[in-house]
Amino acid sequence: MADNAKKWYVLRAISGKENQAKDYLEKECKADTDFARYIGQVLIPTEKVMTMTPKGKKVVKERSYLPGYVLVEAELTDAIAHRLSNTPNIIGFLSDDPAHPTPLRKSEVNRILGQVDEAEEVINNTSIPFAVGDAVKVTYGAFSGFSGHVEEVLAEKRKVKVMVMIFGRKTPVELGFTQVEKE
Repeated sequence: MADNAKKWYVLRAISGKENQAKDYLEKECKADTDFARYIGQVLIPTEKVMTMTPKGKKVVKERSYLPGYVLVEAELTDAIAHRLSNTPNIIGFLSDDPAHPTPLRKSEVNRILGQVDEAEEVINNTSIPFAVGDAVKVTYGAFSGFSGHVEEVLAEKRKVKVMVMIFGRKTPVELGFTQVEKE
């Protein structure tokens, strides 16, 4: 079977069970080589999201940006379509006609796959929002409500050193980009 005959299809999954459905399909491909010839990749589109913990630590988590959907690259025959739609935690194909699932257009596939790559780049290549001398206000953490001026930008750490007035003294405080905003 030629790989160029394989097209991308969207399977509707029970929300929150996308990973179990993906794992099941991957195990089936390993166990059944005949089935594996018709299946290319099984993907769950995810994005990286940066959140703050209560202690102010940045955490990058991965979450599905199309919850309830699993993408499958497959050469679809009636038997393969039946087997995919009857996979545990799968509701069926996302299509107008369930008997004849519609593949995704190449532009849609490129946009979805590209968005996953862009999400990683956004986390790594976010522009530096502050410059030395900027007036800033602390919005999060122990110094919340204090104002000061940026003394140093630590781009690789995604932090700034801010001089704030504490008890009548200028004190340098190192804060993350997400803890301050420009005034």
